[in-house]
Formats: sequence, C-alpha cells, structure tokens
Amino acid sequence: MRIGILGGTFNPPHLGHLICAQEAYLQLGLDRVTLIPARIPPHKPVEDEPGAQHRLELCRLAIQGDEQRFDVSDLEIGRDGPSYTVDTLEALNSSAPDHELFLIVGGDIAAGLPDWHQAERVLSLATLAVAKRRGTSRAAVDEALGALRGGERTRFFRMPRIAISSTMLRERVRVGESIRYYVPDAVAGYIAQHRLYAGVGSVQ
Repeated sequence: MRIGILGGTFNPPHLGHLICAQEAYLQLGLDRVTLIPARIPPHKPVEDEPGAQHRLELCRLAIQGDEQRFDVSDLEIGRDGPSYTVDTLEALNSSAPDHELFLIVGGDIAAGLPDWHQAERVLSLATLAVAKRRGTSRAAVDEALGALRGGERTRFFRMPRIAISSTMLRERVRVGESIRYYVPDAVAGYIAQHRLYAGVGSVQ
C-alpha cells in the first residue's frame, strides 16, 4: 500500500490540511493518508496548547465520514520526548514494512529539510511529497534537497492557494468570531464545547 503521512500540530486542523491530504491522495495515487499530530514539535512549542489529546480528537473529527481515504494515528502523541519524524517513520516501517511511505510537506518545510534530525535517514524511509504553492520556489526546494541523498526521489503535487492558518483560527476563536466554513462543523463544535483557545463567544 502507498501511504501518505501528514504530520503537524493540527492546532486546530482546518480545510487547508484536508485539501492538502486530498490532493496528495489523488495526484500521487495513494491508498490512504494518515494524519499524525505531534506531541512535542522539535523546532517550536505548540502555541495556545489545548492539550495533545484535544488535538488528536480534533483530527479524528476532521476526517469523520472520510475514513476510507484518511485516518489518524496517535503514534507521536503516545511517545515521550520530541516528535522527530525519523522516529515516526522508523516505527511505521517496522510495523508495516510492505507499505510505501510518502511524507507530505509544504515547500517551505521541504526547503528546510537539511536542518532536520537525520534528514537523509528520513528520505531513505519515505518519498518526500511536496505541495507546490506560492511562497517557496521549486528552485529553492530543488537546491535544498539536491545536497541530500534520497532527495532526487522527491515528488511534487499541485496545491491550491488557501489562505487559512491555525494561528488565524485561534485568534478568531479568541475574539468570538465564527470559524464556520474554515473547519469541518464537528471541529468547530468540539472547540466550542470544550472552550478551547479561550473562546469568548460562539465559534460556529
């Protein structure tokens, strides 16, 4: 099976994440895309952290009704210490060595891959799948990956420009503005129910 891996804090997950997962699924001919929320991102703290279990549940709600194409893993949430991608890929490869893994990232993340923990080992465990979108040029990505063994296997897929960010959504919740249509209804409902992100009013 060809499995896409989409990691992140998902704080909260939104339609941009889901569209990225869908486009990778369609354009790369994947059998499934797995969302893996990080417990402790190695490069930056989780801002306005509602709790890792909340973020995990938000991911599950985000894909509700589309479990044939998407699923959610608690692999990193249940592991102590920083959520290094290489450790996650090692675990996935050990549990299902017959699966072909595709690590889904944006162009900005791909351009910074040389600074990752065991970057070449990451590229040996998974094919890098890069979403092409404005902000980081293909040339910048090619230059960064060209120095890494395994970078030549990188695949690119088209991603429409979607100006939604988790930071923006947390701020909207904080000031009582609706986030409906930015996130699945179940995600908005959970955020309202649990008063995540210090919401002062309805988020739906």
